Amino acid sequence: MKRVIITSMAILGFIVTSSAQNKGKIEIGLNAGLNSSNASTGYDSADPSIGFNFGASADYYFSNSWSLKAKLIYDRKGWDNDLIQVSDQFDPVVRYASTDINLDYLTVPLMASWHFGNRKNWYLNFGPYIGFLMNAKETRFDSDIKESFNKVDGGLAFGLGVKIPVSDKFKVFIEYEGQGGMAELFKYNDYDDTIMNARSSLNVGINFLLY
Repeated sequence: MKRVIITSMAILGFIVTSSAQNKGKIEIGLNAGLNSSNASTGYDSADPSIGFNFGASADYYFSNSWSLKAKLIYDRKGWDNDLIQVSDQFDPVVRYASTDINLDYLTVPLMASWHFGNRKNWYLNFGPYIGFLMNAKETRFDSDIKESFNKVDGGLAFGLGVKIPVSDKFKVFIEYEGQGGMAELFKYNDYDDTIMNARSSLNVGINFLLY
């Protein structure tokens, strides 16, 4: 994962350096959206869970076609139809019940954005992200399971969106955004393969031109 993130940062640095001679502008955005997330290995994945996200972004333009975007997102991830052991002191038989897993992260992507189309209203972005685990619960008994998970997540973020101008300094946008985790999700993993987060979302939001 470190090599991929370092490579992504190098690409971002190249874009910034090659475009730095163009005086930029800054856009601030606010958005909310629905998430579909799960946990997966290289060959298998858990049942997806529907969650939510809301966040803020800052876009610094180096040219009409390229900008550097940073986001701060409160992100609900997880998966459905997991199993949790049910304890009963009067029954020696081990039993399991179905439960869903909810993981709340504070996620920070740093992405290069390519703006295209006749009016540069379409954009494609990509880059690394880091996520910090805020809460982890299973829904059957509403138990706190945060200690079972690593506190830091990381991987690659990407997105495709379109901005709809309302005025010279105000736009509405719709975007598809994805995150592919590259870090081990659990503190203790009995499997041979790494278990990673995966998340996609459909977001709507607003952008304000500051400069």
